[in-house]
Amino acid sequence: MTVKDPVLSQVTRLCLGGNVFGWTMDEVESFAVLDAYTAAGGNFIDTADSYSMWADGHVGGESEAIIGQWLKSRHNRDQVTLATKFGQVLGVRADNVRAAVENSLRRLQTDYIDLYYAHVDDAEVPLEETLGVLNELVAEGKARSIGASGYSAGRLKEALDISDREGFPRYVALQPLYNLMERDIYEGDLQALCVREDIACLPFFSLARGFLTGKYRPGVETETKRGRFAWTGAWDDRALRVLAALDEVAGARGTTDAAVSLAWLAAQPGVLAPIASARTPGQLSELLPVLELELTGDEVRRLTRASESVS
Repeated sequence: MTVKDPVLSQVTRLCLGGNVFGWTMDEVESFAVLDAYTAAGGNFIDTADSYSMWADGHVGGESEAIIGQWLKSRHNRDQVTLATKFGQVLGVRADNVRAAVENSLRRLQTDYIDLYYAHVDDAEVPLEETLGVLNELVAEGKARSIGASGYSAGRLKEALDISDREGFPRYVALQPLYNLMERDIYEGDLQALCVREDIACLPFFSLARGFLTGKYRPGVETETKRGRFAWTGAWDDRALRVLAALDEVAGARGTTDAAVSLAWLAAQPGVLAPIASARTPGQLSELLPVLELELTGDEVRRLTRASESVS
């Protein structure tokens, strides 16, 4: 996918997810992955002010703080496209967005955010209010572009219409749940809207909570630190078909199941860069081939068929 937005036009095909920084990884481990990602040519990092508020003793902002320390120590802020989000911690009212952006800028040790997402859609808050304050942040240079997460097609279209009417910046990115195993939320109305309106889809949980890495196998005990965010799906026919198709394509291409899964996403209409995280440089190395991997039409169709539900 090609996009007109100047922020997103320069990003790499793999966006490094920062949800694990400060949660399942300490600062040293996080720096190692960030260094390996940028050394491989990656330039797009995703985080949120809520990461990792779900962990015991955490309040949110842990991931941003680690990324900020890394940016400061590596002196590479201008080489990284940085995305973060607001809304889950303080909400999406104007005053709360103002507070959230200042907190994020402080933790990230930067004076601007490349892509600033509304992390949630709160039906109790007028879209005009949230978009209005985002308009001010863009004008002030604190955010370069804006995106949405957790929006339905209807609400996203409403937000675009408001921006067009009021002269506000438009949402240029959408972060939905989307992967080979979970296709229903994005495919359909959201996908059609993104393609029609030139909105870049940047899927989260691109590897289905680890399942699409191929590390989960029937009858095999798999270690994970992801807790309630780990894959717990059933070994039904569909799961087995998807895993078999991934193994087949990855084996033929001499690459990993994870890279093939991400390349399938990257081949879908509207998708710009899947988001995926890694806890070690070794795990990251299984993702990195997607930076160059282009699946054939036959390979994409093979994986798509395998992931379809059989009625």
